[in-house]
Amino acid sequence: MSYTRPTPRIVVGIDGSPAAANALEFAIEEAALRHAELHVTYAYTVMASPVTGSTGHDYYEQVETGARAFLENAKAAAPPTEGLSVEWLGVPGNPAEVLIEASKNATILVVGSRGVGGFLGLLMGSVSTQCVHHSHCPVLVVREVH
Repeated sequence: MSYTRPTPRIVVGIDGSPAAANALEFAIEEAALRHAELHVTYAYTVMASPVTGSTGHDYYEQVETGARAFLENAKAAAPPTEGLSVEWLGVPGNPAEVLIEASKNATILVVGSRGVGGFLGLLMGSVSTQCVHHSHCPVLVVREVH
């Protein structure tokens, strides 16, 4: 009986911040070292009507178009990914929830940390903190280079 090891999958969250750019760079290097699939994930917020739970059709199209443009710009600015299996995903939803869900099928989750701390950090929480506490796989938090 032969066993084939599943291809490792690295999920990295991006949001346009310098810390996320560092996380993407690390994730690309790690994917090359592990011969892993790389899922670059951008979670974007879509406001829903509190009464109906739905959004206006025009609004949603604008948000989705903006997310696609963001991903194209991120892809153009990213370090080279030749030879890697890379999927660029725009997913509507709360960033922490989207990344935690993606972690179910990941070998490792890579996120950046902007270092929001103190009282503001307590009130808002942070995506990286949520991921560290609730992810289904190991999480690597990459800090912004100073």
